[in-house]
Amino acid sequence: MTARALWDEILKLPVDERLKLVQDLWDSIAATPSDVPVPDWHKRELDRRLDDPDPGPNLTWGEVRRRLHDSHGT
Repeated sequence: MTARALWDEILKLPVDERLKLVQDLWDSIAATPSDVPVPDWHKRELDRRLDDPDPGPNLTWGEVRRRLHDSHGT
């Protein structure tokens, strides 16, 4: 079966089955993270951030939640 034929069959599935398929597919990838290629530019960016971390706003989780709730009017 070609990739296009497989795609056409997947699109015939109900949304809940396609969501389950996506989850199963993602789980199969996550099961072997060493097989997932990491681009060199990602590695360079991680190194840059580790060398010069941005201190950020230093908010607690509670403060972040409060700000999120305040910004949404809840």
